[in-house]
Amino acid sequence: MFKRAGIQFLDFLLFSNLFIALCAAAQALVTYHLLKLAPNPYIVGFVFCSTLLIYNLSMVLSKPKHPEQSPFRRVRWIFGHYQFIVVITILSFICLIPLGIFYLNIKSKLLMVFLGGLSFAYNLPLIKLKNKKIGLRNLPGIKLFLIALVWSFSCVLLPITEAESNPSIHISWITTTLLVVKRFLFVCAITIPFDIRDLFQDKIYELKTIPVILGEKKAWIFCQALLILYIVLLFLFSNKLDIDTIGLSLTVILTGWLIFKSNFKRNEYYYFLFLDGTLLLQYIMLSFTSYIGSVFI
Repeated sequence: MFKRAGIQFLDFLLFSNLFIALCAAAQALVTYHLLKLAPNPYIVGFVFCSTLLIYNLSMVLSKPKHPEQSPFRRVRWIFGHYQFIVVITILSFICLIPLGIFYLNIKSKLLMVFLGGLSFAYNLPLIKLKNKKIGLRNLPGIKLFLIALVWSFSCVLLPITEAESNPSIHISWITTTLLVVKRFLFVCAITIPFDIRDLFQDKIYELKTIPVILGEKKAWIFCQALLILYIVLLFLFSNKLDIDTIGLSLTVILTGWLIFKSNFKRNEYYYFLFLDGTLLLQYIMLSFTSYIGSVFI
């Protein structure tokens, strides 16, 4: 009874995209933490609602002909609870309106319009290639980097752009670039295993993802190389081995291990809870190590 209730709650949390939206909010909090800035709740809320909106719209727009026959539990759950998905998608859009109008400066608004356009073009067949209309996701090799770009810009660049509307706050372009690049590398690394899992399906749908282009083995190596580069940048541009560096390093090491252990036999919970969960874990780990540091150092 308790196990069944737990699975039902997990399905609700993960497949409604509430969990990934929570992860996005946590990534915005990571940015504030690393910059030693007080979190702006309106920006964190905006990131949460926009992520929920985009992810749910992406699922709705890519609805298969017979979702009830899908091999993926997530697809069957989403279209089995279609009305609920539509309701929370509409609610997230309604919440974005006042947040975007009253709590974003003009630069942030332009940034969000740009990212929103990219996100919608991800699935919508707006590009004509070889007499066939396709979305951006169908362009060879671009799917992974498009996802990482939207995540790093919305969770790093948006908080920074909004924070700098305060004349007393200035964040150097070097710091901004490093934060964006490291976040980009991390999101790329945890996204590739999803594409490896969907390797055969992506071939059928002619999606030229990194695993389809490189092959499964080289894609795994590419994942770990991205995390190693993240670690290199982390230590190369850190003045000392501080608490935040330790927290981020531990998260990257655990992420590398989770990626190494992922394979075709893993169920969807492994990917949507554990791999996506590393985005949330980063903030939890930073908060924990900072607390330990304040107590013992």
